[in-house]
Amino acid sequence: MVVLAVLCPSAALIRRRIVASAARARARCAMGSRAKVLQLFKALHRTRKEVFSGDEKTLEAARQKINSEFRNHRNESSPEQISELIKLGSDIEIILRKTVIQGIHTKHDTIFLRPREDVLLDNVPFNDNPTKKTN
Repeated sequence: MVVLAVLCPSAALIRRRIVASAARARARCAMGSRAKVLQLFKALHRTRKEVFSGDEKTLEAARQKINSEFRNHRNESSPEQISELIKLGSDIEIILRKTVIQGIHTKHDTIFLRPREDVLLDNVPFNDNPTKKTN
């Protein structure tokens, strides 16, 4: 009977092993997403500093907004929701980095633009008569 118990563990033991295995899997998943969230948090703040450099009021407003959004979702536990929020934050970081141009009022009717290298595009001349390349 003892040999049979060793070969065929009880249902309670199987249940404990399954629960422990699931807890380890959740912990591994949480650690991976925790690192991704921290990486995104830092990337957003680096982008904020680069995009809004020299504008203390906007820098502070962006800092508060980033911190409040992360604080609001601090207790999120659903892996699907966490990955969706990470995707949203990554998209926002890309939009800030690629599309925002800082403008400074110099006179009552003049704005001085300070584009960054990330925003500038290569100037490609327009061609009215495109030709088909032949091989």
